[in-house]
Amino acid sequence: RVSVDDMKEAMDVNLYGALKAIQWAYPVMRKTPNAAVVLFSTVAVSQGMPFHTVVASAKGAVEGFAKSLAAEFAPKVRVNCIAPSLTDTELAGDLLRDDKRREASAERHPLKRIGQREDIAHAAQYLLGEESSWVTGQILHVDGGMSSVRV
Repeated sequence: RVSVDDMKEAMDVNLYGALKAIQWAYPVMRKTPNAAVVLFSTVAVSQGMPFHTVVASAKGAVEGFAKSLAAEFAPKVRVNCIAPSLTDTELAGDLLRDDKRREASAERHPLKRIGQREDIAHAAQYLLGEESSWVTGQILHVDGGMSSVRV
């Protein structure tokens, strides 16, 4: 069951948190060559997963925010978003608490493994660096193929 309070909290943390951080940093970013912003979403936005209503709604707002902001900030600041699947972090600890759960989760992904912190970090590093200087307004799915591949 989705509560209004849960939805408000998710929007406060995800959307409004991103907005506040960007508002604070934008005066410096717009004067910085190759400035870039990377926001974070979830594969649940594109997949319609059960029990993800609150987070998928908030992160869907983040994706729309990223695309619109990319248009508004161009050409001075690039804005992109990473949409990962389940990643082996403390936040996912309960979902990955035993070998059976870890194996089941890995099997749901076409690449048959759970994402690692480094997978997400490398994507962020790319989007923030010179190598992606012609990339803006994109949602990069770092999800082991979950959002686009069926095997």
